[in-house]
Amino acid sequence: MKNLFGAGATAFLTCLDMAVKSEVEKWPDEEEKPFADSKKIVLRKVHNKGMCMSLLKEYPQFVKYTSLVMAAILTVWDILCLRKKGSYLKKAGLSLGVAGAWSNTLDRWMRGYVVDYIGFQTSDEKLTKITYNLGDFFLAAGSILILLSEFLHNFKKGSE
Repeated sequence: MKNLFGAGATAFLTCLDMAVKSEVEKWPDEEEKPFADSKKIVLRKVHNKGMCMSLLKEYPQFVKYTSLVMAAILTVWDILCLRKKGSYLKKAGLSLGVAGAWSNTLDRWMRGYVVDYIGFQTSDEKLTKITYNLGDFFLAAGSILILLSEFLHNFKKGSE
C-alpha cells in the first residue's frame, strides 16, 4: 500500500507541474508578474530548449533522448527502492526526482522545450535571468533527500 502512495504522489506531482505549465503557455510572452505580494519571486514564461540553463540547446535530439534515458533510470531505481523496507527518506527523494524528471521529459517530447516559469529577483543580473519550474524544484529537493539518506545511512553504519 505504501508503494502505491509513493507512485501516486509521483504521478500527482508530475501532473501538477504539467498542469501549471499548460496554464503558463497561455500567458503572453515577455510578461513578468510578481508572485502574490512577493517582490523577490516573479512569474514569467521561458521556453528552455536545452537542459539546465539552456545547456546543450544546440542539440535538441540529444537533450530529448538523454532526458528520457535519465528519467527511465530514475524510475527503475525508484521501483526497486519502493520494493524494499525502510529507506523512507531515499524513497521520498526518488519520488520527487522521478516527478521532476518526467515532467520535464514529457515537456521536451510534447512541446520540444521545457516551460519554465518561476524566477527570483536578486542583485545579480545573471541569477535573476534564471527561470525554473516545479519539476526543477522536485529534482533538487529529491537529490537533497537522497544525499541526506545516504549520509545518515553511512553515519549510522560508521557508528556501529
